[in-house]
Amino acid sequence: MTSTDLDTQRNKQETEALVHRFRNVTDKIRHEVGRIVVGQDDVVEHLLITLLVGGHCLVTGMPGTAKTLLVSTLAQALGLNFDRIQFTPDLMPTDITGTDIIEDGADGSRQWRFVAGPIFTNILLADEINRTPPKTQAALLEAMQEYSATVRGTQHIIDRPFFVLATQNPLELEGTYPLPEAQLDRFLFNIMLDYLPLEDELTVVERFTSDTPPDPVSACTTAEEVLQFQSLVRQVPVAQDVGRHAVQLVRATRPADPAASPLVKQYVNFGASVRAALAITLAAKARALMQGRYHVTREDVNVLAAPVLRHRVMLNYMAEADGVDIDAVLRDLVEQRLAA
Repeated sequence: MTSTDLDTQRNKQETEALVHRFRNVTDKIRHEVGRIVVGQDDVVEHLLITLLVGGHCLVTGMPGTAKTLLVSTLAQALGLNFDRIQFTPDLMPTDITGTDIIEDGADGSRQWRFVAGPIFTNILLADEINRTPPKTQAALLEAMQEYSATVRGTQHIIDRPFFVLATQNPLELEGTYPLPEAQLDRFLFNIMLDYLPLEDELTVVERFTSDTPPDPVSACTTAEEVLQFQSLVRQVPVAQDVGRHAVQLVRATRPADPAASPLVKQYVNFGASVRAALAITLAAKARALMQGRYHVTREDVNVLAAPVLRHRVMLNYMAEADGVDIDAVLRDLVEQRLAA
């Protein structure tokens, strides 16, 4: 056996060991989160996928649906540095990025010193992000895309892994500001958090009204290992026909595209950009690996279509007038593509 064959075999064994570790860690994280958060299995899976591809996630739901509890619990299970920002109407950009201050030296001289804001962490919980004006929301744009923050002309690098997990309340509630389209597009997923079924809600009441609270969540991984997992996810192969299906699905959200469904042509104002095709392909890779597969299927793409596209496809006024929501349009679109 040649040295090249030995290297190939060794790399294969290392990859198989990393895949095995990947599945063990993701299963443990789900278990740890499940001890605190009742139900919401699909939401937990989507959050995990977001973290494993190095994306950011928007969690939408009514107050009291455990959005903040879910995100903070997941951060504990991952064993990463965690910080939280409560977005309010008076929040300023420097409250997020940090600022330079003048500091007196021992010799009487003065110099600028950068005081880092809460954005310099691994997992940032942006709580109720749409309760602050656009100027402050925009302070996150550079960090989410470039992994840096520029203050007074100086660029400060944010260590990876870095995830923004933002919660927002429905726009129908008072005191909310719609997120700009440019910022929405930087979120991999928009996850909808709904009310729990009756039995799950009873479990929540029993669990959190007793005098014996759940045990603390244990950390299941490290920052270095999360970066390894992100690299592993990108190695998952995608067959050409599956990749074409993902791209065609995204293109079909554009009203002018020949593949657009009747509902898209009637109710959609703007479709998704190419960034959506990248997002849905990466997310499908992570989902396949979490389920023990080394390849992506069309089902992976179809299942993830709604969380990837619901914040990237803009409906027109006719949809609002007819009471048609984005999920209905996307369901119809996926069905049309399956029948094609």
